[in-house]
Amino acid sequence: MNAGVGEARVPVILGIDDLRPLPRATRVARSSGEGILLLEEHRGRQIDELWLDHDLGGDDSIMPVVTLLEEAAFDGRPFKISMIFVHSANPSGAETVVRVLRRWDYRVRRATA
Repeated sequence: MNAGVGEARVPVILGIDDLRPLPRATRVARSSGEGILLLEEHRGRQIDELWLDHDLGGDDSIMPVVTLLEEAAFDGRPFKISMIFVHSANPSGAETVVRVLRRWDYRVRRATA
């Protein structure tokens, strides 16, 4: 019998949040810079869930990550993400992220913070 046959794939759940523990996440980035590196590591691979917080401490926000996702979609190479959850306590920032990513046909939901 072949090894790996019938084995379930472990879901890839990524989170970008400066404070929350995100216990379901398989990897967590704590800044936009770390988030960009994390996504680049997964370019071309399936991401089951991506959890985004808008405010990442100090002057940092999720917007550089959103720009990366936008540019990838604009170039015809969108990231393979089954669902993006925006869980920020910043309502206007969260709605901006949801609106921008939906414009590029990413599946996005607003989650409670």
